[in-house]
Amino acid sequence: MTYRARHTEREDLLGPSAATGRDSVPGRGEFLEFLGLTSAAAAFVLFVVRPEVSEGLVRALASRASAFVH
Repeated sequence: MTYRARHTEREDLLGPSAATGRDSVPGRGEFLEFLGLTSAAAAFVLFVVRPEVSEGLVRALASRASAFVH
């Protein structure tokens, strides 16, 4: 059998930085995760449905890169 260590104090689980600061806002992480997944799914659908968008993006990045070289 394997032994699993269990934390007895709540502070050990959260860590000292989770008690204060931006991470202590409830629901913020779930919302940001949802927002990121939604934008990634939208970008994937856009590139599948409209492949010319990816070609335009490559052209735009290439033209900006060439502008930095000159």
